Amino acid sequence: MTYLAAELDRLQTLVRATAPDTRYTLEPQLRKVIVSLRNEGHAVPARIKSLHETLLSEAIEAEFDNMPV
Repeated sequence: MTYLAAELDRLQTLVRATAPDTRYTLEPQLRKVIVSLRNEGHAVPARIKSLHETLLSEAIEAEFDNMPV
């Protein structure tokens, strides 16, 4: 769990430091850590769930922004 906790902290810091229009690209990394946490039987902290939902929303929005009209 220590590694996963450190990885969560690293990702949160990275998300904060990344430009809002590109930070959604970090979602796959965060998802991977969330899956690892669940696989090890640990609860996912609410702040991490919220961050993941935000990044997912941003990724969906970016996908629509890039669609030709």
